[in-house]
Formats: sequence, C-alpha cells, structure tokens
Amino acid sequence: MKITVATTVIFLVLVHTSLNGQDAVPDSAADEFVSEEPTASLTDVAWLQGHWQGRAFGGVTEEVWTPPFGGSMMGAFKLVADGEVKFYEFLTISEEGKTLMLKLKHFHGDLRGWEEKNETVDFPLVEVGKDKVFFDGFTFEKTSDDEMTVYVRMEDNEGRTRGQWFSYQRLDHMSPINHSAQTE
Repeated sequence: MKITVATTVIFLVLVHTSLNGQDAVPDSAADEFVSEEPTASLTDVAWLQGHWQGRAFGGVTEEVWTPPFGGSMMGAFKLVADGEVKFYEFLTISEEGKTLMLKLKHFHGDLRGWEEKNETVDFPLVEVGKDKVFFDGFTFEKTSDDEMTVYVRMEDNEGRTRGQWFSYQRLDHMSPINHSAQTE
C-alpha cells in the first residue's frame, strides 16, 4: 500500500492534535495576498541559527539552523517518538534576488525521500519583521532569546487547510530535553 506525503502529514497533525488536546490554529498573516515580493536578506532571519528542541507528534523534535553563509542558511529537523526517528527534514533559507525562499525535503527515518529526487516544497517569503518571518505556509517567531514558535500550514488530500503550532527552546543556552521521559 502506497502512503502519500499528504496522508502522512495529515496523520501526524491529527496524532499531535489528539495527543496534546490542541485545536488547529487560525490562519496566520502569511495567508494574506502580497502583490510584490518583500525585500529581505538573511540578516533578517539570522536569529534562527542554533539548536532548538521541543515536543510534537508524541515525541521530541529538534531543529538546527546554521549561520548565514554563502547566500543561505541550512536547517535540519528530526522527530523522535517511541525511541526511533519517525522522519527528517532538510531545509534551506536562501536569498533569491532581493527576497528569501524557504525550501525543504522530507525523509523517512531510513532516509528514503518523500518528494521526488528533484522536487522540493517551496515557501516564498510573505513578510519579515523583528524576530518574526512569514513564509507562505510556514512562520517562525522568536518569542524570547531562548524560545521560538513555528507555525506550519498543511493541506490534506481533500484540499482542507489546517495549521499546527510548534514550541521550541534553544539548547545552546539550556539543558537538552530528557529523551527517556518523552511522551509515548
């Protein structure tokens, strides 16, 4: 049986929502139509750099972002639940002209890709502000020096849009989450 990427994402959102008792979140400001590409550089999002950790989808999530270098920032995401890696994401934020583009690829725990070899999931920049960046469907907000909130908007197989919040703590300044105490 072939499982689609959208089916997997929907399943993960539903599992996370039911385990945490949270409702889907309302649409973000990134939903608004923007007629011109916003001007931004990696300097505007350099605060993302570092090692971040939180809980979602019944496990521990990690996100690591490198400093701006060579016109891009590189990110990696990992979900560990029930003692095993469920999936990874490889992400980049790149300067494209005078704006930014977030791109990502998903991988199963054994590194088999979700997307086709030459495909990425692209999120164009919508707006950037102090400690907050809106991509179309992906929002990052630094809520303190050691905390970040990420909002992801996903579409299911039937075209319905749902959103999900993720809360992270910076590990560069803090102790890591106790992995043995992760939520089942």
